[in-house]
Amino acid sequence: MSLNIKPIGDRVVVEAAAAEEKTASGIIIPDTAKEKPQRGTIVAVGDGKVDEPLTVKVGDQVLYGKYAGTEITYDGKEYLIMRESDIYAVL
Repeated sequence: MSLNIKPIGDRVVVEAAAAEEKTASGIIIPDTAKEKPQRGTIVAVGDGKVDEPLTVKVGDQVLYGKYAGTEITYDGKEYLIMRESDIYAVL
């Protein structure tokens, strides 16, 4: 995972996991009804704040808020840039 984006400060770049294609019972979910994923993999991290180093690292699987971050497209792939405080948990 070589990404040439370097976030500034306490921001991280997350590659969102794919949305669920079908339910646990096997019902296929159409594209219009798919929910935005709230899980992803960190692909780049900033340096953190002077008095607060980052606690996450590249490769961590994380859970984040439904509307967290800003969506960007880089080299044809979708990413989210968000603050570390928008991350709820590391899996």
